[in-house]
Amino acid sequence: MTDKGNTKSRILDAAEWLFAEHGFNETSLRTITSKANVNLASVNYHFGDKKNLIRAVLGRYLECFMPLVKTEFEALLNRDEFSMVEVFRTIQTPLLQLNQLRPNGTTLFMSLIGRGYTDVQGHLRWFIVNRYQKELSLFTTAICRANPSLDPESLFWRLHFTLGASVFTMASSKALCEIADNDFASKVDIEHLLDRLIPYLAAGVSAPIEHELIHLHRRVGE
Repeated sequence: MTDKGNTKSRILDAAEWLFAEHGFNETSLRTITSKANVNLASVNYHFGDKKNLIRAVLGRYLECFMPLVKTEFEALLNRDEFSMVEVFRTIQTPLLQLNQLRPNGTTLFMSLIGRGYTDVQGHLRWFIVNRYQKELSLFTTAICRANPSLDPESLFWRLHFTLGASVFTMASSKALCEIADNDFASKVDIEHLLDRLIPYLAAGVSAPIEHELIHLHRRVGE
């Protein structure tokens, strides 16, 4: 690898760890350059600014993750019928593949996605939605076919509740696995966590919409 390539990789590696650990807002470029052992001019040269660096850190994962998601969902959508559990199972393999890209890649990726929301990184959402519109559309199409009763607003809320549960589980996976081992003598890894998480997520997204609307209408009438 060239010196320029090595410098760029060191910046990305340092930024990835710091962003996941401390968040985007709390991590300064100077902190990143110090950990990467490079000067600030190197960040400006390779990325231009902090927003582009954030996108580049996520881009390493998304460029691996999204093509796999596209392939898996195209195959799923060619079927006449499928369940909500099968929709979420379709994401499982692409997520686990991220561990082949980077050590603890699945956990790091989900932590970074979560930081994008908790740190209110609107530019990151814009980047993902615009660059990967096709892949995201395949996912939402599958969700709506598995639960045709979902209206756009309910879909919005349920997908974000799903994201919240997923991010917490993945970001806390080490602690959860240790608790499971200590309290239940259960040896759990990321794959086992997903096996437990997916039916829970699927049940939430596929829950009848009528119960939700009844409570909403009651509140409006109060």
